[in-house]
Amino acid sequence: MTDDATSSEPRRSRGSMFHDRARIRVKAGRGGDGGLSFRREKFVPKGGPDGGDGGRGGDIVLVADPDLRDLSSFHAKTVFDAKRGGNGRGTRKHGADGGDVVLAVPVGTLVTNLADDSLVADLRTGGTRLVVARGGSGGRGNSHFATPTRQTPRFAETGRPGEALELELHLKLMADAACAGLPNAGKSSLLARISNAKPKVADYPFTTLAPMLGTVDGPGGRQLTVADVPGLIEGASEGIGLGHEFLAHLERARLLLHVIDASEGDADERFAVIDRELAAYGAGLGDRPQLVVLNKSDLDPKPAPFGVEDERIVGVHRISCATGAGIEELKQLLFALCPQQEPEIAAVDPELPEFLEYRPRPPERRQFKVLRTGQGFRVVGIAPEGEDLDAALRDAGVKRGAEVEIGDEVMIWE
Repeated sequence: MTDDATSSEPRRSRGSMFHDRARIRVKAGRGGDGGLSFRREKFVPKGGPDGGDGGRGGDIVLVADPDLRDLSSFHAKTVFDAKRGGNGRGTRKHGADGGDVVLAVPVGTLVTNLADDSLVADLRTGGTRLVVARGGSGGRGNSHFATPTRQTPRFAETGRPGEALELELHLKLMADAACAGLPNAGKSSLLARISNAKPKVADYPFTTLAPMLGTVDGPGGRQLTVADVPGLIEGASEGIGLGHEFLAHLERARLLLHVIDASEGDADERFAVIDRELAAYGAGLGDRPQLVVLNKSDLDPKPAPFGVEDERIVGVHRISCATGAGIEELKQLLFALCPQQEPEIAAVDPELPEFLEYRPRPPERRQFKVLRTGQGFRVVGIAPEGEDLDAALRDAGVKRGAEVEIGDEVMIWE
């Protein structure tokens, strides 16, 4: 595959490699610490506490972007950290919220949490937002802890740590139609003929090494997307050859363009080979409507026979990608077989945001809090032990030599 393919992929990276999988590590921002401050003015020598609250840490957000075609941007950078919230200040000034990190992914991206191998979301619609990691809440300033018996609280809450996790992103192409067939059947030539894509075309098997999308222009400004995947061979559904990984890109196509080299005279058997692999793979591919495209008709003056009768075959069309014969008729047939889908119209609730937002996990509830004091930190509630305690204090920003109070015990952090 060459860099010419980027003509149909407006925001793809410069490299020629197509990436349909990526692993990333994300960490939301920690909340800012609450302010530890007392009112000090000329005529108010003993003012009360006036520390403001810390700001919320930034979220990590995925957004489905219809302009993207693959996940190549996540191979140069795989670790993403959101900003922490600002600390609270005197005169009850709240800290600023940390900035979110918004990552654009292609439409059709599956998001999996690698900690438990659970599917978090399937981003099938452009503009869909997925909050994969929430920022930590800001700590409360010492002004919240004043009581009639404790008028000068010399502690404030520290901010909560943001969520951190490792994700796998897996792209399954969203296309109206997808080309399937044996190697060297002419799928890339067909995509180049009917769409704006410019795939590498050569007269040898396995020229196409990565999936590719093209846009087909139709009447009235209507467009269809057509996918081309590497040629399949017998055993592809079991992982033989290039097929197993790329069969997944056929799953969401509404129509399969079953491209067959008709010049060899064995079109029925070639159809059967690929059809068996589609059925063996599953995911509904064995039941998908198929338009059989008999290519290379210019190489044989007599029409190659094709005698397969199957209710899934919605048409049989002969073309020549070399001469262009039958191409315009095929494009018209494509638009007829892929009618325009009406968008689902849901009742509009004025209270709902304009985007769909997933929040995959309930917030974690801790049985303790870490407070910041003038000398260091204080852990209240049911304090964790061992590495959990170390992690909580590190998240709170403890430094070497700081005092840490746990119950009646005071220790120096080393």
